[in-house]
Amino acid sequence: MPDTTRHLTLANGLQLTLRHAPRLKRSAAAVRVHAGSHDAPRQWPGLAHFLEHLFFLGTARFPLEDGLMRYVQALGGQVNASTRERTTDFFFEVPPSALGGGLERLCQMLAEPDLGLERQAREREVIHAEFIAWSRNPQAQQQFAVLQSVAGDHPLVGFHAGNRYTLALRNSAFQQALKGFHQRYYQGGQITLSLCGPQSLDELERIARQFASGFATGAKVVQAPAPALGSKQALLFAHEDLPAAAEQALELLLALLDDNASGGWRHALEQRDWLSGFKAEKLYAFAGQLLWHLDLQLGPDADRDEALKLLHGWFAFIRQADPVQLNSAFGRLQQSRERNASALELARRDSAGQPFAALDAAGLAAFRALLEQLPCHPRGQWQLPTTDTLLLDELPAAQAAPLPAALSTCGLLPAARQYAALYLRWQIPSAQRQRLQTVLERALQPLRARCERASVQLQFNAAGEYWQLRLTGNPPAVIRAAGQALALMQAPSNWLPTGPEAPPLIPIRALINQLPDALLGAAATTVVPCDLDQALLGQAWQHSCWHGLAVGFDASALQVLGAHLGNCPGQGTMPAPVPCWAGQRWHQANVPGSENALLLFCPLRPAQQAAGRLLAQLLQGPVYQRLRVELQLGYAVFSTFRQIEGIGGLLFGVQSPLARQAEILGHLRTLLSVGVTLDTNARQNLAGQFEETAMANAEVAEWAWQTYLATQPADLPALQRSILMTQQADLDALLGELLGPDRTWLCLANATAPDASWH
Repeated sequence: MPDTTRHLTLANGLQLTLRHAPRLKRSAAAVRVHAGSHDAPRQWPGLAHFLEHLFFLGTARFPLEDGLMRYVQALGGQVNASTRERTTDFFFEVPPSALGGGLERLCQMLAEPDLGLERQAREREVIHAEFIAWSRNPQAQQQFAVLQSVAGDHPLVGFHAGNRYTLALRNSAFQQALKGFHQRYYQGGQITLSLCGPQSLDELERIARQFASGFATGAKVVQAPAPALGSKQALLFAHEDLPAAAEQALELLLALLDDNASGGWRHALEQRDWLSGFKAEKLYAFAGQLLWHLDLQLGPDADRDEALKLLHGWFAFIRQADPVQLNSAFGRLQQSRERNASALELARRDSAGQPFAALDAAGLAAFRALLEQLPCHPRGQWQLPTTDTLLLDELPAAQAAPLPAALSTCGLLPAARQYAALYLRWQIPSAQRQRLQTVLERALQPLRARCERASVQLQFNAAGEYWQLRLTGNPPAVIRAAGQALALMQAPSNWLPTGPEAPPLIPIRALINQLPDALLGAAATTVVPCDLDQALLGQAWQHSCWHGLAVGFDASALQVLGAHLGNCPGQGTMPAPVPCWAGQRWHQANVPGSENALLLFCPLRPAQQAAGRLLAQLLQGPVYQRLRVELQLGYAVFSTFRQIEGIGGLLFGVQSPLARQAEILGHLRTLLSVGVTLDTNARQNLAGQFEETAMANAEVAEWAWQTYLATQPADLPALQRSILMTQQADLDALLGELLGPDRTWLCLANATAPDASWH
């Protein structure tokens, strides 16, 4: 059943968009305030971003412990906010029954924030920690440098993040500006609210009217126009005086530019082996101005001037192409994206006025205007891409075949979800597996790009002795992608793309990437690219063993899948029980970045995992409150329950510019020693999160896979019952074991182990 939408305006001026999407299992709300960093007084850089942070610190009606952040996290949902140049967005996703409670908290905290000076002082330090991390992040600094090439005195060249020195809390003029900004922009006329979920349109409208009417009545404020844009870079494209639908038009252009199919500009560079990195993105859009950037990373043998000339030639070809034909293909792509989008993605798109859809007449006019402002000089031989088979809804034609014995199936996801997951895992005994891994990653790169465009997730990764392929998305597309991936993995072309160079990660994220290797007792290594050696690869496959899991396929899809997996390399086997260890282990990781970072993973036995999940839920708030709010260790602080390589356990993570790893570990120990008090509501909420109807499809599939790796039954009702039966004594006993002399801990950090006292 297709989505249905409704648009209306409330009495206070607020613009409301409602989307009834019956296939969804969650609901989402997105508030867009039409004011951002460029609308704040220039003498107070960071004011808009600072205000966004203050909203989440609680109000008299909903204090921090019952505010939006804690409310959503307790339900296993998502919540965040973002301050841009001309807009500020707030959004969350929760089970449908909790949409009203979340919206009440969101609207109340935006309409009636507590701007007390003491909380401002604490949060300014968090902003300053973010600023330090931002200033040390190469990717963030690269984008900042790009914006510095904007010509003239446009505010894009300014500093807007805020730090300890720009947020003058004791200055009465600053406080007046802060309150004035809130009063001017956080009122009905400046706000767009979008609700999305499986509820009926009438129910969504009732919820919206009940809570969004609390915003003050106001008219839309005319945001001051900016000076003319200009560009000093060949790959930074600045546009002026475009029609209102220019953002949607740019989305079509970027979709064409990103397509690696034969006949396009990107494919031309890849065939020449020039392309090592590619990203095209919108940087700014407001009042007819549009700025977008092409981050083009070329190899050492590439001819940059020729690459630019080819780009201008491709622009000329697109300008002459039939826009209706281009838009028709774009519509199929957008339809695929909409079908696979989460409630949160749909709500955010609706609040921005950019639903997943082909361009309308105004959009096509904007597309033509956009092309007129691009440099166009005929050069090269081009053709429009053919229909991508990954976008087709019907199953591929194939003779039915039984599934390989090594592939298990799981019925947790009903076929009606139109979402499937395929996991294939090989044990590779070859000593050359790390070198060969880079060959396969490069071989899969073009297919991964096609999959991403078609809303199919293709992941190939390695941990220890294992290679793993994961495909998720619409079942027909997953089956087609699986057949193509297996063919590429067994017989890569003699030509392989160089592959994009991954941007450096912040330390805590780099540690998370290395955690699987650490759990398996393998050292993470830097793998250097190697040339294709087909004989070596064939030997590795010949001596490999594999097994896998299919989730979400109906009977007819499984028969077609069986035909595509008939030539899966390696000998079929079944997963072995996950090995465990006793005692404590410290792994030092070599990761980029200068800030201190530590992960603490406490693995649990299968019988402990219900209590462990509840303990993790009850610890989330105290860990955040103590480490981030009170001690202000840094902005990257989290605690959760995580399943990795079939091993479930408590995971704590902290990145700090000040505290050393041993100090972080000490704070975590202290928190654990304080203990927790059983909250029966939290227990009930946690159990409810493990209903299939409450879990995101990807979460169901990943839970099934991790349970399969642990050689445990995939029984969600049993997990729910175990959670509901957990008592205070169970939590106390688990904490006692975690802190006892025989505890099992894994510390992964970017530092050497402390002295023996850490034991």
